[in-house]
Amino acid sequence: MDTLLEAIDVCNVDGFCFGNYTDEEAGTGCTVIVAPEGATGGVDVRGGAPASRETDLLRPENTVDKVHAVCLSGGSAFGLEAASGVARELESRGIGLPVGPTQVPIVCSSCIFDLAFGDPTVRPDIEAGIAAVREALDNTPTTLEQGNVGAGTGATVGKLMGPATCMKAGLGTAAVALGPVKVGAVVSVNACGNVVDPLTGEWVAGMRAPADSDQIVDMELAAFAAAGSMQMPLDRTNTTISCIVTNVELTKAQATKVSQMAADAYAHAIRPTHATNDGDTIYTLASGKLGAQANAVPLDLLGMLAVRALETAIVNGAKTAKTSHGIPGAAK
Repeated sequence: MDTLLEAIDVCNVDGFCFGNYTDEEAGTGCTVIVAPEGATGGVDVRGGAPASRETDLLRPENTVDKVHAVCLSGGSAFGLEAASGVARELESRGIGLPVGPTQVPIVCSSCIFDLAFGDPTVRPDIEAGIAAVREALDNTPTTLEQGNVGAGTGATVGKLMGPATCMKAGLGTAAVALGPVKVGAVVSVNACGNVVDPLTGEWVAGMRAPADSDQIVDMELAAFAAAGSMQMPLDRTNTTISCIVTNVELTKAQATKVSQMAADAYAHAIRPTHATNDGDTIYTLASGKLGAQANAVPLDLLGMLAVRALETAIVNGAKTAKTSHGIPGAAK
């Protein structure tokens, strides 16, 4: 199968523009995925305490059928403010749902908890969202930077025993093409668990033992050993948030199914995952730019491509993260 897939940059998926806002000093930021002409959206929310905006609009029975941007952000629930900046900038450019005197951009958003990483008083705000959209639409990057940028600036993994033994993770991207079909993924990797490369079985980033070591410990085995004495240092502080993009035309129900299938990537690349302290959300945006050629593309095939792209993006988000604020990263 790998010989049939072509690795491409996520920026090459037709119908989307991407941008980051990064505050390295404060250890936070946001990432936007903009669909200037709108895209059909779906979402799968598996987190116990998600910080999110406009996810209900993506339910198949609701009437709004186009999304204009997804904002992935740091700052926990405070970071939802960045989505207001995204909407404000898109409105100023005439992008949004026509409602008579103006356009209302439909902006979905999810946030990670990074308040314990850098400066907890600094969070992505309206100006951060505006800056990210300007980066996406004015500079139009041909390659989206990964690692300690955007929504991945304050991301960490391997937190079973607390911040002393965790590692840095970050923003990851990946995309594949199968003939004319393109599927990409953008993810902020902020999991409780470790990141493992599903192709090699090797740990990429995670809990270290001891704290001054580069050795990554199997968190599941550590949890078994701790048994009843295992305690999570901070509840509701781990979230891996993602956005799948494709040039295929989908309905809202189909986009939701792709998001559900893509969640398998978390299980492949994060161990353990979907825990009570993980707030996991996956959006899917479909631009429909492929047109009539997409009619012969089975939905299950799109789901499998989404899994492949997302698991690679998760690994990339860990591999490209550099040491920051005293927390070691795999990229040193």
